Amino acid sequence: MCYCSTFNAHNHIVFIFGDVMKGAEAIIKALEAEGVKILFGYPGGAMLPFYDALYESDLIHILTRHEQAAAHAADGFARASGEPGVCVSTSGPGATNLVTGIATAYADSSPVIALTGQVPTHLIGNDAFQEIDALGLFMPITKHNFQIQKPEDIPATFRAAFEIATTGRPGPVHIDLPKDVQEKEFDIEKYPIPATVDLPGYKPTTVGHPLQIKKAAKLIAEAERPVIIAGGGVNIANASEELIRLAELARIPVCTTLMGKGSFPEDHPLSLGMVGMHGTKAANYCVTESDVLIAIGCRFSDRITGDIKAFAPYAKIIHIDIDPAEIGKNVRVDVPIVGDAKIVLRDLIANLMRCEIKNKESWMERVNELKKASIPFMDYDDKPIKPQRIVKELMEALKEIDPNLKKTIITTDVGQNQMWVAHYFKVKNPRTFLSSGGLGTMGFGFPAAIGAKVAKPNYNVISITGDGGFLMNSQELATIKEYDIPIVICIFDNRTLGMVYQWQNLYYGKRQCEVHLGESPDFVKLAESYGIKGRRITEPGEIKEALLEAIKSNEPYLLDFVIDPAEALSMVPPGGRLTNIIQPVREEPKIRRACFEDIKNVRAEVKE
Repeated sequence: MCYCSTFNAHNHIVFIFGDVMKGAEAIIKALEAEGVKILFGYPGGAMLPFYDALYESDLIHILTRHEQAAAHAADGFARASGEPGVCVSTSGPGATNLVTGIATAYADSSPVIALTGQVPTHLIGNDAFQEIDALGLFMPITKHNFQIQKPEDIPATFRAAFEIATTGRPGPVHIDLPKDVQEKEFDIEKYPIPATVDLPGYKPTTVGHPLQIKKAAKLIAEAERPVIIAGGGVNIANASEELIRLAELARIPVCTTLMGKGSFPEDHPLSLGMVGMHGTKAANYCVTESDVLIAIGCRFSDRITGDIKAFAPYAKIIHIDIDPAEIGKNVRVDVPIVGDAKIVLRDLIANLMRCEIKNKESWMERVNELKKASIPFMDYDDKPIKPQRIVKELMEALKEIDPNLKKTIITTDVGQNQMWVAHYFKVKNPRTFLSSGGLGTMGFGFPAAIGAKVAKPNYNVISITGDGGFLMNSQELATIKEYDIPIVICIFDNRTLGMVYQWQNLYYGKRQCEVHLGESPDFVKLAESYGIKGRRITEPGEIKEALLEAIKSNEPYLLDFVIDPAEALSMVPPGGRLTNIIQPVREEPKIRRACFEDIKNVRAEVKE
C-alpha cells in the first residue's frame, strides 16, 4: 500500500491512499492526523490488531503496569499540556480497569480519549471471553461514547471524538473497537482521514451574551465588597491573564477552588488562597461577607459552598461558565453568562473600562486583616517532621532551580497530602498544579505525574502523595524506571489513611477503624527493588538538601518523608457554614485493628 500526506484547511494531516486499508491501520492514521504522538496503554487479545499496526508506526506507546495508571497518565498529560491524552486497553477487565481514571477525568473536565478493545461484532451480547458492556460502563462517565461497527466509520468517529473531547466543556470520550473491525479492510479513498464531520445539536456557546456582560460589569463597578472565585474552567480556557487583568482593574480579591489553583498567582496581593471545606480563613470569610461574587468556571460543589443557605448570603452572584447545565444547578445566580471564560472575561474587562469603579479602600483593609489572621503559626523544627515544613522547603528548593516556578509541575494524590500542598504551596502559573478534585481519586498523583512529565519533558515534575495513595499505583515505579522518566516522588509517610483518620477523630469520637497501614512496605527498599534511588528523611534539617539532590539528579527518585501522624488541618464540617472552621483533635485516639490471629480464631468456629 502506498500513501502520501498533506494538510487541509484546518491544519489536520490528510492521508491520501491508493487502495484499501485495515481498520487498525486507519486508527493509527486517525490518531496521527489529530496530532497524537504519545499513547499510554496495556495490550490484550482484543486489541492485538491495533498493536500490530502500532509496531510499524511512529507513535510512542508507554506501557504502564496497570490500565488505571494509563488513564491517569493520559489525564495528567492533558491537564499539563492542554492537548488530549490517549489511553488504550483491551476488552473486559482491561476496560473496567480504565473506569476509575476516566471517571476522574470526567469529574474534572479533562480531554481524554479512551480506546478499548471489544470482542468481534458477531459475538457481542453472547458473553464471550473477556466481553463487557463497555458502552453501558462508560456512558455515565464520558462526554460521549462510541462503538464502531464497521471500519468505514473509523475516520468520522475519531474526528468526532477529538472534536467533542476538546471543545466546549472538555471531557473524556470513549471509543469501543471490536476486534473484527480492526482486522477488516475498507476503501480509504471513499473515507479520507481526517473526515469532515457535522455534529447536529453540538454547538457550544463561547461568546457571552452582551447584555448579561454589561449587567455584570455594572454590578462589579458598583460593588463595595466584590470577590472572585476562580475555578478549573479558568485553567482549561487558558484565561489566567484575563483573570489577573480583571482583578487588578477593579481591585477584586481572588480565591480559587482546588481545580482553579494556578489560575491566579498565589503570591499576588489580591490572592486569598483556596475556598471551601479545606479553604483559608481569608477566602471563606471574604466570600461570606461579599456583596458581589463573580464565579468563573466553577461548579459550586458542596466542598466549596458548605451550607447552601448560608453561602454568600449578602451577594449578588455572577456565574460565568461554558456549560449552561452548571449555572443555577447548586446556587442561586443573579447574572448568568454562558461562554468561554477567556472570551467572556475579555468582553467583561472592555465593558468595565467604560464604568466608574467604586473605591474599595475599606474592603481591602478588611481583606488584608483577614489574610494576616490566616497566616498559620507552626514550629517547623518539630519532630516527627511536620508536612508543612516539607512543603515550605520544597518551594524554596524549587525556587533555587526555577525562580518563578514556570517550569515546575506539582501533582498531588488525594487526602491530607493534597490539602497540605493546596494550603502551603504557592502556585503561580496555570497548568502547574494537578490534582483530582471532583472524584477525589486516591492513586491519581503518581501516574498523573508520569503523563505530565511526558507532556512537559523540560519541566521539573514532583509527585506529592500519601503512603495510602502511593500504594494504589506503586507498580508504576517499573514504568518510570523502564522509560527513564525523571519524576521525584515525595511520600508523606504517616502509616495511616490520614484524611479518614482525621474525620474519625473529629466526627466519630476518636474511634479509629481500619485506617492504620502498618509498617510495610519499606518504601526506600521498594524503590531500590525497581532500580530507583530512594531516601528516607526523618530530620527537619535534611529536607531541603534531599529535595535538591533528588531534583538535580534528573532521574527517577523516591523520597520517604516520615511525618507526624497526629498533624491535621483545620476544616469546615460537611454541610457547615464557611465561617465555622474547626480545629483538629489532638487527643489520644481509640484504635481498632484486626490481626491474623483474630482471623484464625473466628474461622476456628466454622466447620471445615
